[in-house]
Amino acid sequence: MDQGPSGAPGARDAHSLPGCYRHPDRETGISCVRCERPICPECMVSASVGFQCPDCVRGGSGTGSSAVNAPRTIAGGTITADPRLLTKILLGINAAVFLAVLVLGDGFVAHLMLVGAFPPPEFGWEPVMGVAAGEWYRLITSVFAHQEFLHFASNMLLLWWLGGPLEAALGRVRYLALYLISGLAGGALTYVIAAPQQPSLGASGAVFGLMGATVVLMRRLNQDLRPVLVLVALNLVFTVLAPRIAWEAHVGGLVAGAIIGYAMVHAPRGRRALIQWGTCGAVLVVVLVMIVVRTMALT
Repeated sequence: MDQGPSGAPGARDAHSLPGCYRHPDRETGISCVRCERPICPECMVSASVGFQCPDCVRGGSGTGSSAVNAPRTIAGGTITADPRLLTKILLGINAAVFLAVLVLGDGFVAHLMLVGAFPPPEFGWEPVMGVAAGEWYRLITSVFAHQEFLHFASNMLLLWWLGGPLEAALGRVRYLALYLISGLAGGALTYVIAAPQQPSLGASGAVFGLMGATVVLMRRLNQDLRPVLVLVALNLVFTVLAPRIAWEAHVGGLVAGAIIGYAMVHAPRGRRALIQWGTCGAVLVVVLVMIVVRTMALT
Protein backbone atom coordinates (compact mmCIF):
# COMPACT_ATOMS: atom_id res chain seq x y z
CA MET A 1 0.00 0.00 0.00
CA ASP A 2 1.49 3.37 -0.97
CA GLN A 3 2.50 5.72 1.80
CA GLY A 4 1.86 9.46 1.87
CA PRO A 5 4.76 11.86 1.38
CA SER A 6 6.76 12.95 4.36
CA GLY A 7 5.73 16.02 6.27
CA ALA A 8 2.40 16.82 7.88
CA PRO A 9 -0.01 13.89 8.36
CA GLY A 10 -2.37 13.50 5.45
CA ALA A 11 -0.36 15.76 3.14
CA ARG A 12 -1.01 15.42 -0.60
CA ASP A 13 -0.12 17.29 -3.73
CA ALA A 14 -2.25 20.26 -4.68
CA HIS A 15 -4.17 18.37 -7.35
CA SER A 16 -5.71 15.66 -5.14
CA LEU A 17 -7.75 15.36 -1.99
CA PRO A 18 -5.82 15.23 1.30
CA GLY A 19 -5.22 11.94 3.05
CA CYS A 20 -6.64 11.02 6.43
CA TYR A 21 -4.26 12.06 9.21
CA ARG A 22 -4.39 8.53 10.67
CA HIS A 23 -4.52 6.68 7.34
CA PRO A 24 -2.53 8.79 4.83
CA ASP A 25 -3.30 6.45 1.92
CA ARG A 26 -7.06 7.19 2.16
CA GLU A 27 -8.14 10.38 0.41
CA THR A 28 -11.01 12.30 1.97
CA GLY A 29 -12.90 15.54 1.56
CA ILE A 30 -14.01 15.70 5.23
CA SER A 31 -12.12 17.45 8.05
CA CYS A 32 -12.53 17.45 11.83
CA VAL A 33 -14.62 20.45 12.86
CA ARG A 34 -12.31 21.09 15.84
CA CYS A 35 -8.73 20.59 14.62
CA GLU A 36 -9.49 20.64 10.85
CA ARG A 37 -7.35 17.56 10.17
CA PRO A 38 -8.65 15.40 7.29
CA ILE A 39 -10.45 12.24 8.43
CA CYS A 40 -11.65 9.13 6.56
CA PRO A 41 -14.96 7.28 7.24
CA GLU A 42 -13.27 4.95 9.73
CA CYS A 43 -12.06 7.90 11.81
CA MET A 44 -15.18 10.07 11.64
CA VAL A 45 -17.02 10.63 14.89
CA SER A 46 -20.45 12.18 14.48
CA ALA A 47 -20.80 15.51 16.30
CA SER A 48 -23.70 17.90 16.75
CA VAL A 49 -22.35 19.75 13.71
CA GLY A 50 -20.11 17.89 11.29
CA PHE A 51 -17.56 15.27 12.36
CA GLN A 52 -14.67 15.10 14.80
CA CYS A 53 -11.52 13.00 14.80
CA PRO A 54 -10.95 10.36 17.52
CA ASP A 55 -8.21 12.46 19.17
CA CYS A 56 -10.49 15.46 19.60
CA VAL A 57 -13.25 13.24 20.99
CA ARG A 58 -10.89 11.71 23.56
CA GLY A 59 -9.56 15.13 24.45
CA GLY A 60 -12.98 16.78 24.75
CA SER A 61 -14.38 18.58 27.72
CA GLY A 62 -15.78 15.41 29.24
CA THR A 63 -19.14 16.96 30.00
CA GLY A 64 -22.24 14.83 29.78
CA SER A 65 -22.60 11.09 30.12
CA SER A 66 -20.20 8.59 28.59
CA ALA A 67 -22.98 7.37 26.30
CA VAL A 68 -23.43 10.86 24.86
CA ASN A 69 -19.69 11.33 24.33
CA ALA A 70 -19.06 7.82 22.97
CA PRO A 71 -17.44 7.90 19.52
CA ARG A 72 -19.94 7.33 16.72
CA THR A 73 -19.65 6.67 13.00
CA ILE A 74 -21.16 8.88 10.32
CA ALA A 75 -24.36 6.80 10.53
CA GLY A 76 -24.48 6.78 14.34
CA GLY A 77 -22.92 3.36 14.89
CA THR A 78 -20.34 2.57 17.56
CA ILE A 79 -16.69 2.82 16.53
CA THR A 80 -14.99 -0.53 17.16
CA ALA A 81 -11.42 -1.73 17.48
CA ASP A 82 -11.75 -3.94 14.39
CA PRO A 83 -13.93 -2.15 11.80
CA ARG A 84 -13.81 -5.20 9.48
CA LEU A 85 -14.81 -7.90 11.98
CA LEU A 86 -18.31 -8.47 10.58
CA THR A 87 -17.00 -8.46 7.02
CA LYS A 88 -14.52 -11.16 8.01
CA ILE A 89 -17.32 -13.20 9.60
CA LEU A 90 -19.46 -12.91 6.45
CA LEU A 91 -16.48 -13.99 4.36
CA GLY A 92 -15.96 -16.94 6.68
CA ILE A 93 -19.61 -18.04 6.46
CA ASN A 94 -19.55 -17.86 2.66
CA ALA A 95 -16.26 -19.77 2.55
CA ALA A 96 -17.54 -22.47 4.91
CA VAL A 97 -20.70 -23.00 2.83
CA PHE A 98 -18.63 -23.07 -0.38
CA LEU A 99 -16.34 -25.76 1.06
CA ALA A 100 -19.38 -27.75 2.20
CA VAL A 101 -20.80 -27.56 -1.32
CA LEU A 102 -17.51 -28.83 -2.76
CA VAL A 103 -17.36 -31.72 -0.30
CA LEU A 104 -21.03 -32.74 -0.19
CA GLY A 105 -21.84 -32.10 -3.85
CA ASP A 106 -24.99 -31.30 -5.80
CA GLY A 107 -27.33 -32.97 -3.34
CA PHE A 108 -26.36 -30.49 -0.64
CA VAL A 109 -26.43 -27.34 -2.77
CA ALA A 110 -29.86 -28.33 -4.14
CA HIS A 111 -31.27 -27.68 -0.66
CA LEU A 112 -29.69 -24.21 -0.46
CA MET A 113 -30.31 -22.63 -3.87
CA LEU A 114 -33.21 -20.34 -4.63
CA VAL A 115 -35.96 -22.14 -6.58
CA GLY A 116 -39.42 -20.65 -6.98
CA ALA A 117 -41.47 -23.79 -7.54
CA PHE A 118 -40.80 -27.24 -8.90
CA PRO A 119 -42.54 -28.64 -10.76
CA PRO A 120 -43.61 -25.30 -12.34
CA PRO A 121 -47.33 -24.38 -12.51
CA GLU A 122 -47.70 -25.44 -16.15
CA PHE A 123 -47.40 -29.08 -15.04
CA GLY A 124 -50.68 -28.69 -13.16
CA TRP A 125 -49.27 -30.16 -9.96
CA GLU A 126 -48.68 -28.64 -6.55
CA PRO A 127 -45.01 -27.67 -6.16
CA VAL A 128 -43.03 -30.13 -4.05
CA MET A 129 -39.86 -28.02 -3.86
CA GLY A 130 -39.08 -24.32 -3.74
CA VAL A 131 -40.17 -21.14 -1.96
CA ALA A 132 -43.75 -21.59 -3.15
CA ALA A 133 -43.77 -25.03 -1.49
CA GLY A 134 -43.04 -23.44 1.87
CA GLU A 135 -39.23 -23.57 1.72
CA TRP A 136 -38.85 -19.87 2.61
CA TYR A 137 -35.39 -20.44 4.00
CA ARG A 138 -34.04 -20.66 0.44
CA LEU A 139 -34.31 -16.87 0.14
CA ILE A 140 -31.59 -16.61 2.81
CA THR A 141 -29.46 -19.73 2.30
CA SER A 142 -29.05 -18.92 -1.40
CA VAL A 143 -27.33 -15.64 -0.42
CA PHE A 144 -24.48 -17.59 1.23
CA ALA A 145 -24.14 -20.44 -1.28
CA HIS A 146 -21.84 -20.62 -4.31
CA GLN A 147 -21.14 -23.51 -6.64
CA GLU A 148 -18.41 -22.19 -8.98
CA PHE A 149 -15.05 -20.90 -7.81
CA LEU A 150 -14.97 -17.83 -10.09
CA HIS A 151 -18.42 -16.76 -8.86
CA PHE A 152 -17.37 -17.26 -5.24
CA ALA A 153 -14.02 -15.48 -5.65
CA SER A 154 -15.46 -12.43 -7.43
CA ASN A 155 -18.22 -11.96 -4.85
CA MET A 156 -15.83 -12.35 -1.92
CA LEU A 157 -13.31 -9.93 -3.43
CA LEU A 158 -16.04 -7.30 -3.82
CA LEU A 159 -17.31 -8.03 -0.31
CA TRP A 160 -13.83 -7.37 1.11
CA TRP A 161 -13.25 -4.20 -0.95
CA LEU A 162 -16.66 -2.65 -0.30
CA GLY A 163 -17.66 -4.20 3.00
CA GLY A 164 -14.79 -2.98 5.17
CA PRO A 165 -15.23 0.77 4.51
CA LEU A 166 -19.01 0.44 4.79
CA GLU A 167 -18.80 -1.44 8.07
CA ALA A 168 -16.47 1.26 9.42
CA ALA A 169 -18.80 4.04 8.25
CA LEU A 170 -22.15 2.51 9.26
CA GLY A 171 -21.33 0.41 12.28
CA ARG A 172 -21.86 -3.33 12.55
CA VAL A 173 -25.60 -3.54 13.15
CA ARG A 174 -26.53 -1.16 10.34
CA TYR A 175 -24.03 -2.80 8.01
CA LEU A 176 -25.46 -6.26 8.71
CA ALA A 177 -29.00 -4.98 8.07
CA LEU A 178 -27.85 -3.49 4.76
CA TYR A 179 -26.20 -6.75 3.69
CA LEU A 180 -29.03 -9.10 4.62
CA ILE A 181 -31.92 -6.96 3.33
CA SER A 182 -30.09 -6.30 0.04
CA GLY A 183 -29.49 -10.02 -0.41
CA LEU A 184 -33.12 -10.79 0.41
CA ALA A 185 -34.34 -8.09 -1.99
CA GLY A 186 -32.23 -9.57 -4.79
CA GLY A 187 -33.65 -13.02 -4.11
CA ALA A 188 -37.20 -11.69 -3.95
CA LEU A 189 -36.93 -9.97 -7.33
CA THR A 190 -35.49 -13.17 -8.81
CA TYR A 191 -38.38 -15.13 -7.29
CA VAL A 192 -40.92 -12.71 -8.78
CA ILE A 193 -39.48 -12.34 -12.31
CA ALA A 194 -37.47 -15.46 -13.15
CA ALA A 195 -38.99 -18.74 -14.25
CA PRO A 196 -40.16 -20.62 -11.12
CA GLN A 197 -38.00 -23.66 -11.89
CA GLN A 198 -34.86 -21.55 -12.53
CA PRO A 199 -32.28 -22.07 -9.74
CA SER A 200 -30.05 -19.26 -8.54
CA LEU A 201 -27.53 -18.79 -5.76
CA GLY A 202 -24.74 -16.49 -4.62
CA ALA A 203 -24.08 -13.32 -2.67
CA SER A 204 -24.37 -11.07 -5.72
CA GLY A 205 -27.58 -9.38 -4.53
CA ALA A 206 -25.98 -8.49 -1.19
CA VAL A 207 -22.76 -7.35 -2.87
CA PHE A 208 -24.66 -5.14 -5.31
CA GLY A 209 -26.43 -3.69 -2.27
CA LEU A 210 -23.01 -2.76 -0.90
CA MET A 211 -22.22 -1.11 -4.24
CA GLY A 212 -25.36 1.00 -4.09
CA ALA A 213 -24.64 2.07 -0.52
CA THR A 214 -21.00 2.85 -1.39
CA VAL A 215 -22.08 5.26 -4.12
CA VAL A 216 -24.36 7.05 -1.64
CA LEU A 217 -21.67 7.17 1.06
CA MET A 218 -18.95 8.50 -1.23
CA ARG A 219 -21.30 11.20 -2.53
CA ARG A 220 -22.16 12.12 1.06
CA LEU A 221 -18.44 12.49 1.84
CA ASN A 222 -17.75 14.48 -1.35
CA GLN A 223 -15.31 11.83 -2.57
CA ASP A 224 -14.51 10.99 -6.19
CA LEU A 225 -17.37 8.81 -7.45
CA ARG A 226 -15.75 7.76 -10.70
CA PRO A 227 -14.03 4.56 -9.46
CA VAL A 228 -17.15 3.12 -7.84
CA LEU A 229 -19.41 4.21 -10.73
CA VAL A 230 -17.09 2.44 -13.16
CA LEU A 231 -17.21 -0.65 -10.93
CA VAL A 232 -21.01 -0.61 -10.90
CA ALA A 233 -21.21 -0.03 -14.65
CA LEU A 234 -18.79 -2.87 -15.45
CA ASN A 235 -20.69 -5.27 -13.21
CA LEU A 236 -24.03 -4.29 -14.78
CA VAL A 237 -22.59 -4.82 -18.27
CA PHE A 238 -21.26 -8.21 -17.18
CA THR A 239 -24.69 -8.98 -15.73
CA VAL A 240 -26.36 -8.34 -19.09
CA LEU A 241 -23.79 -10.01 -21.35
CA ALA A 242 -22.72 -13.06 -19.36
CA PRO A 243 -24.82 -16.23 -19.62
CA ARG A 244 -26.47 -17.86 -16.62
CA ILE A 245 -26.52 -14.65 -14.58
CA ALA A 246 -29.55 -13.87 -12.42
CA TRP A 247 -29.69 -10.17 -13.30
CA GLU A 248 -32.78 -9.80 -11.12
CA ALA A 249 -30.71 -10.40 -7.98
CA HIS A 250 -28.18 -7.77 -9.02
CA VAL A 251 -30.80 -5.11 -9.74
CA GLY A 252 -32.87 -5.88 -6.66
CA GLY A 253 -29.85 -5.74 -4.38
CA LEU A 254 -28.51 -2.54 -5.97
CA VAL A 255 -31.79 -0.66 -5.57
CA ALA A 256 -32.36 -1.85 -1.99
CA GLY A 257 -28.77 -1.04 -1.01
CA ALA A 258 -28.95 2.47 -2.45
CA ILE A 259 -32.24 3.22 -0.63
CA ILE A 260 -31.03 1.87 2.71
CA GLY A 261 -27.61 3.48 2.32
CA TYR A 262 -29.20 6.87 1.64
CA ALA A 263 -31.28 6.63 4.80
CA MET A 264 -28.25 5.52 6.82
CA VAL A 265 -25.96 8.43 5.93
CA HIS A 266 -28.47 11.25 5.34
CA ALA A 267 -30.81 10.78 8.32
CA PRO A 268 -30.79 13.91 10.52
CA ARG A 269 -29.20 13.38 13.92
CA GLY A 270 -32.39 14.00 15.90
CA ARG A 271 -34.42 11.37 14.04
CA ARG A 272 -31.58 9.14 12.92
CA ALA A 273 -32.76 5.82 14.36
CA LEU A 274 -36.38 6.36 13.31
CA ILE A 275 -35.47 7.10 9.69
CA GLN A 276 -32.76 4.46 9.38
CA TRP A 277 -34.71 1.56 10.85
CA GLY A 278 -37.99 2.81 9.40
CA THR A 279 -36.43 2.68 5.92
CA CYS A 280 -35.05 -0.81 6.55
CA GLY A 281 -38.50 -1.90 7.73
CA ALA A 282 -40.24 -0.33 4.73
CA VAL A 283 -37.90 -2.05 2.26
CA LEU A 284 -38.35 -5.33 4.11
CA VAL A 285 -42.15 -4.99 3.99
CA VAL A 286 -42.06 -4.37 0.23
CA VAL A 287 -39.85 -7.43 -0.21
CA LEU A 288 -42.16 -9.61 1.89
CA VAL A 289 -45.23 -8.42 -0.02
CA MET A 290 -43.50 -9.34 -3.29
CA ILE A 291 -42.75 -12.81 -1.94
CA VAL A 292 -46.27 -13.40 -0.67
CA VAL A 293 -47.92 -12.22 -3.91
CA ARG A 294 -45.63 -14.39 -6.02
CA THR A 295 -46.29 -17.40 -3.80
CA MET A 296 -50.04 -16.96 -4.18
CA ALA A 297 -49.61 -16.85 -7.96
CA LEU A 298 -47.63 -20.09 -8.00
CA THR A 299 -49.89 -22.13 -5.73
